[in-house]
Amino acid sequence: MAPHFILHGDGGGLADMPEDLRARVRGIACGAHAPLDAAAIDLFPALEIVASFGVGYDSVDAAHCATRGICVTNTPDVLTEEVADTAMGLLLMTARQLSAAERYLRAGRWVSEGPYPLTPATLRGRTLGILGLGRIGKAIARRAEAFGLAVQYHGRSRQADVAYPYHDTLLALAEACDTLMVVAPGGAGTQALVNAEVLEALGPQGLVINVGRGTVIDEAALVAALQAGTIHGAGLDVFEDEPHVPQALMDMERVVLLPHVGSASVHTRNAMGELVADNLIGWFRDGAPRTPVPETPFVKGG
Repeated sequence: MAPHFILHGDGGGLADMPEDLRARVRGIACGAHAPLDAAAIDLFPALEIVASFGVGYDSVDAAHCATRGICVTNTPDVLTEEVADTAMGLLLMTARQLSAAERYLRAGRWVSEGPYPLTPATLRGRTLGILGLGRIGKAIARRAEAFGLAVQYHGRSRQADVAYPYHDTLLALAEACDTLMVVAPGGAGTQALVNAEVLEALGPQGLVINVGRGTVIDEAALVAALQAGTIHGAGLDVFEDEPHVPQALMDMERVVLLPHVGSASVHTRNAMGELVADNLIGWFRDGAPRTPVPETPFVKGG
């Protein structure tokens, strides 16, 4: 972006930038976990665009940006396949305890104790319920079908372009499946949506996989359900308070934990960065960013 813009780092934080500099800033490029609430946004009176690095943008107050005519963009599509690959890998690791089996081998236990115990869980005969059948959810569904899984879903609305059974509520989806794939975005509307009642509905063979946002799952309820055997296991790439992960989760062998690496390949992160730059360049060149979010479908001067 350097040939197109004068770049400034935020140093200790946006509020620490000199006031005269904040008055001149017209665009902000931010990570998906850099909070930009209304107070932070209003520090920049000339702000025109916030380009968020990631498909989720719940850390940006897009509704407030809309009231000020500030365009918000994200980076969809370019990370869809990478995250879907990670989701299926996480599901396989969780069902077959692959990371635990690797630890067993590396610790020399195959030699000293014999073969790794048979895994009580399998993907055979499972029904995958997807919470959030957007771009990534559909990519996961296609992969799941190739693995022989039946797919059902719940979301804000029924999808006209798929034949998978739709459930009006998350609880109804959980009652119909034994494997829950969480691909929902964060925010107030999805806070702790996967609660104790939903987990209980999955049953004792239930698996929960989360590649959406950590806040979508009630983490305390998940820990309790795993400890009580209410569900069988979980595979998590995201958490409520990243990078902090509850010790109780780390102590469980039937839980697979990843450090939020869903899209974290050089290939995909480069593509995401290029889309951030393209959105900024498009806005300032001709007022047409490539991927504005629904809350701010602005063109410059529109």
